Amino acid sequence: MPAANPMDDMLVLEIDDLEVDVLTGIYSEETHLPQPLRISIRALLTHADHYAADAPLGMSKNYMDLKHAATTALTTGQHFTLIEAVADHIIDTIFLQDRKALHISVKIVKLALSERGEKIGITLARWRKD
Repeated sequence: MPAANPMDDMLVLEIDDLEVDVLTGIYSEETHLPQPLRISIRALLTHADHYAADAPLGMSKNYMDLKHAATTALTTGQHFTLIEAVADHIIDTIFLQDRKALHISVKIVKLALSERGEKIGITLARWRKD
């Protein structure tokens, strides 16, 4: 599937600030208890030129699929050494769910690292390659 042309209109589905407890980390104090992560997802989709008032859901993507990729699709009890691996898993899940997803961006903030409200984390983004 080709990448979006910079002149194309875009449809981006978004979910922001979803808080999820995930087993992640490399230090012994991190590996036994889930850590709170704040996850935001952006999904760039192929789309119609225009959407009629009665356009069916199949013309877009269900927002709940994005939430599912960051919650129930993360296997309970699975340990991710790096939060980059969590983001990678979320991206793979969304790409598997729907061929209309062209580009996915996942931002993860490790809430346990914040001392004064700073947001410490990563953003991983990937274009569909097939």
